[in-house]
Amino acid sequence: MPAKIIAVANQKGGVGKTTTSVNLSACLAASNKRVLLVDIDPQANATSGLGFEKIEGASLYRPVLGEGSLEEKIQQTAFPNLDLIPSEVDLCGVDIELARMDGHLLRLKSICEAIRSSDRYQAIILDCPPSLGIMTLNAFAAADYLLVPLQCEYYALEGISMITRLHNQLRDGGINPSLELLGVVMTMFDGRTNLSNQVVSEVRQHFADKVFDTVIPRATRLAEAPSFGKPIIHYDKYSAGAAAYEVLAEEVAKRLGI
Repeated sequence: MPAKIIAVANQKGGVGKTTTSVNLSACLAASNKRVLLVDIDPQANATSGLGFEKIEGASLYRPVLGEGSLEEKIQQTAFPNLDLIPSEVDLCGVDIELARMDGHLLRLKSICEAIRSSDRYQAIILDCPPSLGIMTLNAFAAADYLLVPLQCEYYALEGISMITRLHNQLRDGGINPSLELLGVVMTMFDGRTNLSNQVVSEVRQHFADKVFDTVIPRATRLAEAPSFGKPIIHYDKYSAGAAAYEVLAEEVAKRLGI
């Protein structure tokens, strides 16, 4: 069965996108799912969050421009069932180079195909840059599903309306007619504030059952874990953040049918 490809995206920075990519990947892997995390953000936070250095030539930069295969960029992490294709600073320039190429929105889709169709993974998670540039559009074109992390704050809905519009354009324009919204995950939730509760309530009214039941708390241990190069489940297994991402992973696995 081909791997399911999930693009984790929000063009607004600081919403818990990479935190969700890393911890969702690790929790799926810990529940015996075979997972590949692909870091396509030049900031390479998912790369360092799994304990890897930013090394020149280690990313998908060359393969997406037609030089070499994506498979040879796969690296095993220290965590069972979880592999990584790291990022690097050179990815900053990939949007400009891709813009000059034919079929530039479908480059990532084509180089993912061999990995996707093998039985090596059940899920491939793409950690997108916090922008709607060409690499993010490539991720949308390659993915089966879109997962949107949304911070529990006032401006959250502005960000998601733009992604929803873009999602519809890619689907209706024939770039990726089968792209589905897997769900919206509410992040940085603080149950002590009225604002967090109001935002969650509003988003649930807007997206109904597309919003995951799990909300990710604002938690110190969750913020600390990347500096140790570990997902929260391996940094502090009994923390509130670890529990939340484990439950989210169950919800995601159920929606994906894996």
